[in-house]
Amino acid sequence: MIGFLDYASVFIFALTGGLAASRQQLDIVGFAFIACLTAVGGGTLRDLLLNRETIFWIAQPTYIGVACTAALVVFFTAHLFESRLKTLIWLDSFALAVAVSAGTGVALALDQPALVVVLMGTITGCMGGLLRDVVLDDVPVVLRQGELYVTAAFAGATMAVLTRPFLAEPLIALALCSGVTWALRAGSLAFGWRLPVYKSRPPRQ
Repeated sequence: MIGFLDYASVFIFALTGGLAASRQQLDIVGFAFIACLTAVGGGTLRDLLLNRETIFWIAQPTYIGVACTAALVVFFTAHLFESRLKTLIWLDSFALAVAVSAGTGVALALDQPALVVVLMGTITGCMGGLLRDVVLDDVPVVLRQGELYVTAAFAGATMAVLTRPFLAEPLIALALCSGVTWALRAGSLAFGWRLPVYKSRPPRQ
């Protein structure tokens, strides 16, 4: 199941990387590079931090094939979308939900402490999109003012950690993780849910 979640997050994140590349009018090699960077960035950092025996896409190079296929699809279809930015943002919300549960599941399977599990889920979900936006010189979605992104990932991973001891089936905990993550992220996009932001004040005399 964790492998399935990794494949799903790689494919959806690769689609967002392709859409971001289309907005910058890159060539097909640029599409593939950005798609792969977005798709495997978070999982690579997760595996390095957890000191897994082999990074997931090196153990199974088909992940790169999936990402390149997604890039190719977007290269030939991106012009069909009325708003590539809106499509990118919503696809990214689905990718975030799936990737957070994948990262959380890997850490749970390795019997990591609760805080490490939450952080691994959050990192897996957030780092790919962050790398995509930084390389393309966009304002990272992760850091946009007040939006629920890292918060959504953190809350989803926390939900999995809190519910896992009470559930006979670990997949339910991962489903709850994805659900909470996506609900918060979608609420931020659709209804304007925000965190309070810092507002500077005149210095006191």
